[in-house]
Amino acid sequence: MGYVAVRGGREAIEESLNLLEWERVRSGRSIDVESIQSAFPDLIDQVMGESSLYAPELAALALKQAQGSPEEAVFLLRAFRSTLERPYVSRTIEPKTMEVDRRISAAFKDVPGGQVLGATRDYTHRLLDFNLREEDEDSLLEAKKRLKREWKKRVVAKAREKLEAQSDGRNFDCESEGRDFGRLPKVADYLREEGLLVQHEPNNEEPVDVTMEPLVFPAPRSARLQTLARGMTQAVGALGYAAIRGFGPAHPTVAELRHGIIEIAIDHPLGSGAAEDAYCVGSIPVTEVESLFEVEAQNAQGGKELVFELGYGMVIGRGETKAIAMSVLDNCLEQGDKRFPTQDEEFVLYHVDGIEATGFISHLKLPHYVTFQSKLSAVRKTRGDEDGVSGICADASVAEGSLSAQQAVPDETRTAGAPHAAKADGSIDFEKE
Repeated sequence: MGYVAVRGGREAIEESLNLLEWERVRSGRSIDVESIQSAFPDLIDQVMGESSLYAPELAALALKQAQGSPEEAVFLLRAFRSTLERPYVSRTIEPKTMEVDRRISAAFKDVPGGQVLGATRDYTHRLLDFNLREEDEDSLLEAKKRLKREWKKRVVAKAREKLEAQSDGRNFDCESEGRDFGRLPKVADYLREEGLLVQHEPNNEEPVDVTMEPLVFPAPRSARLQTLARGMTQAVGALGYAAIRGFGPAHPTVAELRHGIIEIAIDHPLGSGAAEDAYCVGSIPVTEVESLFEVEAQNAQGGKELVFELGYGMVIGRGETKAIAMSVLDNCLEQGDKRFPTQDEEFVLYHVDGIEATGFISHLKLPHYVTFQSKLSAVRKTRGDEDGVSGICADASVAEGSLSAQQAVPDETRTAGAPHAAKADGSIDFEKE
């Protein structure tokens, strides 16, 4: 598809940008980056994940600049990411080393290490809390102290109960006694030990980086997983939902969902490349999901049997819904049956990227005068109305290449010094006292 450059309208565009800035500052109130970062952690996680850049402060800054638009914030952060150097590549991360603070299984009630509910909205009533309108720093601090007092009482009570049991010679039976809430075993490992999971040969190929190389089909699994992980959260969720509803494989079961902190290590530049020479450069919060799908496989005797296949998802932060949907789409794309749209690599991977989607749709707002004249001419030919050209259609050559940015400010905002309208020539009228 070819495009013709539009000439003119520079002043109108400049005044349009001024109006955009006016919309941002007109209230006279601002919010600092630290407040955005602390008040909207899930939104920060979403922007960082879709940008493929772990930088909470910069994600908050992008949201402030984008006036709360997630897709615009992702665009800003990806653009900034493209300017950064890449001096190191981290060592392979082993999810088993995750310091877990939330870990649940929908497949088993009792799992080694136990279910760790952690922080979740799954059991909230979704009722609007009007008390938050009056929340200030003092009430926030009081709520924080109240929670700490409650937790401290429970810890003291448990310790006292343990001491009393020991002094009486009784066994202290506590559900969490001896439990390590840090590193926990993987649920899928127990199914694997029983031979209930499909066995795959380890793939030690260098992973494809879709931010450095173009996406080609058929795509390796590393490229698919990376594209899904940085895909638009709502798009990944929608396609995962479509797959479950019948446009893909059967309903999955979440073997394990875990959230926690994973350390990032790099090799010492002068080291031997061994693990003991590596050093930690930081850690990031992630959510990991392994989902189970029933599939038919061939056994050693040549017969058919049912086994489980895993779908995998991992995202930055607490994007649990996205991670589950990602595991569903991972399994869909592994099957690759193009009769289902959710198993078509090109359909899924090209359409979950938020920047590609919003960019192409948004470009439809830009001038298409020449291409539309071609369409208009074709329509007239079919109607035998080639000569009856009038009105704005007759003046298309004048319209092409000109832009205007007229935008009236509502009456209630017309205060002294406030702009009334941007004229077509790019000037703005101000009301004076």
